[in-house]
Amino acid sequence: MKYILALDQGTTSSRAIVFNRESEVVAIAQEEYTQIFPRSGWVEHNPLEIWETQSRTAVEALKRANLSPRDIAALGITNQRETTLVWNRKTGEPICNAIVWQDRRTSDYCDRLRSQYAETIRRKTGLEVDAYFSASKLKWILDNVENARRQAESGELCFGTVDSWLIWKMTDGEIHVTDVSNASRTMLFDIQKLDWDDELLEIFEIPRSILPRIASSSEIYGEVKTPSELAGIPIAGNAGDQQAALFGQACFEKGLSKNTYGTGCFLLQNIGTQAVESKNKLVTTVAWQIGGVTEYALEGSVFIGGAVIQWLRDSLGIIEKSADVEALANSVDDNCGVYFVPAFAGLGAPHWDQAARGTIVGLTRGTGKAHIARAALESIAYQSADLLDAMRADSGVQFKELRVDGGATANETLMQFQADILQIPVVRPRVTETTALGAAYLAGLAVGFWQSRDELARQWQSEKIFEPSMPPEKAQELRQKWSKAVECAKGWERL
Repeated sequence: MKYILALDQGTTSSRAIVFNRESEVVAIAQEEYTQIFPRSGWVEHNPLEIWETQSRTAVEALKRANLSPRDIAALGITNQRETTLVWNRKTGEPICNAIVWQDRRTSDYCDRLRSQYAETIRRKTGLEVDAYFSASKLKWILDNVENARRQAESGELCFGTVDSWLIWKMTDGEIHVTDVSNASRTMLFDIQKLDWDDELLEIFEIPRSILPRIASSSEIYGEVKTPSELAGIPIAGNAGDQQAALFGQACFEKGLSKNTYGTGCFLLQNIGTQAVESKNKLVTTVAWQIGGVTEYALEGSVFIGGAVIQWLRDSLGIIEKSADVEALANSVDDNCGVYFVPAFAGLGAPHWDQAARGTIVGLTRGTGKAHIARAALESIAYQSADLLDAMRADSGVQFKELRVDGGATANETLMQFQADILQIPVVRPRVTETTALGAAYLAGLAVGFWQSRDELARQWQSEKIFEPSMPPEKAQELRQKWSKAVECAKGWERL
């Protein structure tokens, strides 16, 4: 019996998971790595630490499963998207730290760009002009790292999102590639023509020679050479983390949707084979390409989801570990009128307000750390509800349920509050590692490990359904108070 190995390179940790043919987790290994904050609003990662933690976890996962490379039919990759890396084509050495998707250093540049090119960029890429995406980060590197632009123009440098970097490293620098889903997050890619766009490259002053080759999401790109413990495994699946989660949730039909609760929160809806422009400040993105057929998704992104719990742990110190937040939040009956808008990196969809800042409102003398913890937890659900409202308006689809995944879905208080606020059932699947599972599915389809999407859809099962228990009028009242708190966060710059 063979297995699939999935690499899940996330914003705060690198993980590797071995799946069997029944989509069950056989073994898992995970390592957190360093978050670098050089200045206010700047977020960086060390590319070599990303590679080292990811390669170690891959080797460790096989070891825990007592498997060898011969037992692995294929390897799939999923990754934090938009995060921008540049390295030397000959030496393989990064020229600087990776600029993470949360980083806001190019916000002012994007503000200036928006006034002239917003419509052009939205029409071609499906994206809003924002520092979130890769293009402005890449331009910053070329303009600010010594000799970077000269080296790029002479063909000495490679740009990539994390998937490109990992494939480059695993193949000893032989393959510089990305897939359409990751390319669609760069703001340099025309989602209709499915290619890098010359006009966009000119706007951002990016030489084409620095870009990776674009491939589908499910094909054999090459074989692993490094680390030697994985040598010979075909690399056969690649998709950005949220597209992979949509695939892992078996959202293969138009209208099916999922929400992932990770560092951020990401709500995606399959919209089929036609890219439809959002009228409610969501983005249109490539979901995946398989066998020459490209499918698209509407997406809403919350920049700070689970990261707000890490902030409670690391910056405030009111919890020892992230899992402690549920017990602390449940130690009080409600939030006591406290609302927390964690706009640490501005606000994403549907607001797209780069100037918004984190805001806590409703504090009284009786407010304690438990109320702040509860408000932080609830903020994840409120932000996700704002996305769902925008998606309803765009697609006209009345959600019958919301499929959920990601680490925070283990928090049953959050899941129940999400169902209450949305007033629809929230469905947690049997396998919650759906991001990695999606990458595994894409790799497995490429090598015939699984034969069809119908086979995969039959394997999807719910583990628990959270039914709304809050009266609709109460949910509406709470949503209105949340909206006022958001306006405070958005108004901070004006004050």
